[in-house]
Amino acid sequence: MVSAGLVGRPHGLDGSFYVAEPKAAALVVGATVSVGGTARVIVRRAGTDERPIIRLEGCRGRDSAEALRGQRLEVDADVLPPLGPDEWWAEDLEGAHVFDGEHELGVVRRLLALPSCECLEVAREGGRPDLLVPLVHDAIRSVDVEHARIDVDLAFLGEAP
Repeated sequence: MVSAGLVGRPHGLDGSFYVAEPKAAALVVGATVSVGGTARVIVRRAGTDERPIIRLEGCRGRDSAEALRGQRLEVDADVLPPLGPDEWWAEDLEGAHVFDGEHELGVVRRLLALPSCECLEVAREGGRPDLLVPLVHDAIRSVDVEHARIDVDLAFLGEAP
């Protein structure tokens, strides 16, 4: 199972709610999602891919939606579209160790969607400020999801190791 988003604040009175951190491709009418270990079918989808609004089977009214708030929506990984080359799911990168060659820089805290591109937020040790690494070929040398290792080019980022 992989995350398709988080139940956000209710929308309207019919049990619909916003989805935070959405994987829009998984949030389609008729899809089954798991919320708190219970499988439910999506019966309504509105909004945008960046800010979808959905309603789940059995979720009747604003109070029902509010009761689910903050819970993770999970889907079977098989329902997600295949990724292309040099594409990864955020949860595959979170927690990966980031290196410049053999020098370890820190650990990926999360993936940030910025207006110009997506970036890795890398938590560094020793009180150093977080490092933002854009997901572009010049900054990222390699990504090894299986070994949770990302190699970046600090010189491109304007920093010394």
